[in-house]
Amino acid sequence: MASSNLRQLQAAPNKMQLKKERRMFSTSDDSAMMKQVQSTHAPDGREIDVKPLIQIVDEILIQVIARSVEGHEHVKKEQETLETAVALAEFDMLDALAFIINKISCELSCKCSGGGDAHASTMVLLNYLSSYSWHAKVVLALAAFAVIFGEFWLVAQSSASNTLAKSVALLKQLPDIVENSVSLRPQFDALNKLVKAALDVTMCIVEFKELPSEYISEDVPPMSVASAHIPIATYWVIRSIVACASQIASLIGMRNEAMSSASEAWELSSLAHKVASIYEHLKNQLALCYQYIDEKRHIEAFHNLIRLFETVHVDNMKIMRALIYAKDDIPPLIDGTSKLRVSLEVLRRKHVLLLISDLDISQEEIMILDNLYKDARSRGETYYEMVWIPVVDKATWNEVNKQKFEYLQSSMPWFSVRDPFIIEPSVIKYIKEVWNFTKRAILVALDPQGRLSSQNALHMIWIWGNLAFPFTSEKEESLWKQEIWSLELLVDGIDPAVLDWMTEGKIICLYGGEDLEWIETFTKTAMNLARTSNFDLEMVYVGKSNAKERMQRMITTFNSKRFSYFFPNVTSIWFFWARLESMLYSKLQHGKTVENDKIMSEVMTVLSFDGSDRGWAIFCRGPSEMARAKGDTALTSLRDFDKWKHNIEQDGWVPALNDYIKEIQQPHHCNRLILPGSTGGIPQKVVCAECGRQMEKYFMYRCCVE
Repeated sequence: MASSNLRQLQAAPNKMQLKKERRMFSTSDDSAMMKQVQSTHAPDGREIDVKPLIQIVDEILIQVIARSVEGHEHVKKEQETLETAVALAEFDMLDALAFIINKISCELSCKCSGGGDAHASTMVLLNYLSSYSWHAKVVLALAAFAVIFGEFWLVAQSSASNTLAKSVALLKQLPDIVENSVSLRPQFDALNKLVKAALDVTMCIVEFKELPSEYISEDVPPMSVASAHIPIATYWVIRSIVACASQIASLIGMRNEAMSSASEAWELSSLAHKVASIYEHLKNQLALCYQYIDEKRHIEAFHNLIRLFETVHVDNMKIMRALIYAKDDIPPLIDGTSKLRVSLEVLRRKHVLLLISDLDISQEEIMILDNLYKDARSRGETYYEMVWIPVVDKATWNEVNKQKFEYLQSSMPWFSVRDPFIIEPSVIKYIKEVWNFTKRAILVALDPQGRLSSQNALHMIWIWGNLAFPFTSEKEESLWKQEIWSLELLVDGIDPAVLDWMTEGKIICLYGGEDLEWIETFTKTAMNLARTSNFDLEMVYVGKSNAKERMQRMITTFNSKRFSYFFPNVTSIWFFWARLESMLYSKLQHGKTVENDKIMSEVMTVLSFDGSDRGWAIFCRGPSEMARAKGDTALTSLRDFDKWKHNIEQDGWVPALNDYIKEIQQPHHCNRLILPGSTGGIPQKVVCAECGRQMEKYFMYRCCVE
């Protein structure tokens, strides 16, 4: 049965993997050896807890190696010695294993003292250990060698200060370690290297045995790949032990012979190299196993998180702990106001907004959220807490990103996660796959019981601010029912001066773009027309979206040339366009289309204007009179004022302009609409703002918003 299982495990890796491993493990001799090794394996099903034993063996071998390197100055810490004693006292199975350990030790001492065939000695030991599992074989063999190795060094090193040890050393004719340290150094160095390599492989084999079977089984790679090679790895560990025991035996009777065998040292070094190669391969497979286990655990935690959000809770603490930090050992949050570490208890039974972003969240977003957060806290009736959850890649984490994280954290008045890596990978997976986070920040709203109020409340809070509290879909729908397409909707919360002009009955022109020649011509034409025709006109430059650096240069130009009134900072310009994008995605989430929703149609028109190379303009009067046109059409309409001014008295200034714009619009035109694909759903159908035909869809990849 065991041979059959082993053959199945060997068949599991694919051909390329097997070729690679044959180069590492197999020579023509190893193939025959594998059959011999397998023939000795007849486990009787007994289970041995080897951890206490391997701990004792590890401490013996490491201490001996250290003594051989450092001499009498090396002293083991008292605490470590105590831990070994405790492990030994608690190891109930040691009595049962003492016989086999002693038997192997005797075999090593007797057979190795006369040289002999190392392979034959190894096979004898494997036959002694036939009824044990692979990991138990290597641990028991290593324990037997540890007895020999430990006794040798205890006698050899204590002989200078202990009369009993000196007498034993004389009888064994052990060499004086101190006197012959130079001549024996190559042998001891090679011996120590081989012992360390054998110990490493043993630890690795034991670690494979301890992998959780509920997450990985022996019939799936990478576990099956490792399992196929553990038998031959076991052989080479035991063969290394035989070689080391032979080296120790060769030192007996050398008290008066200061001799060094270069050939012996070379043989040990060659064997150490082979065993080290086996270790590297097993270690790599072990890393792949842990990766496989982590993925399984993350998937399990991911599904647990899904179930948790489907369950009703009395408060939000289970959700908060699952999303942020489940343990109680450290306070996981930083209070943005006091900068102190705080526990998740500060969020209990409160409305919580989770601000989820990478480290590229803009200062404009932080500034606007800062104002809204402080406004909510001052009012009291829309009270909520906010927590920043940074999504960062561990692979690219460096000192620059660390400083960037700390700077962003220090600029936020709300709570933030103290360390981005306390967030579990399963939570990041949930954030990306369920809440659709990609690049742009999202604001997930949770109610006091931890239920999802909004998967992304950022659109609501940009449009209506804290009026959107508690950020539910129902609240969003009710707010839209109160809105019409108007100047107030366009600029609300950005610049109060514009709304003051509206209440005063002035004609207001919002315009944008970055063509300076068109801007200068258009503003001069409009201002001259207002002066000569005696009507109140206020012009407001609102810039262009996603062009922060260029807009800063435009602001500098407007300050010097005084074209017209303008939004005085890039934050206001950014917010104007962010609100328009938010209106579009909010409408999309509620299933609206350009055919059945006027606001959505007008928003897409303005966004398509922004995508053009030239300027554009919207003329408004009062809350609802609006006329809009692309740059050349808007400029031509003003120049042709005499052709439509006769309609003003009957229709009004803005309606008369609107009629003329429709009259002169060119049938041939090119409109484009650029939408950030990471903000939300992309509309399947977009119609042209001028002719109403469906626009073609293209993909654009852009690495820089400038």
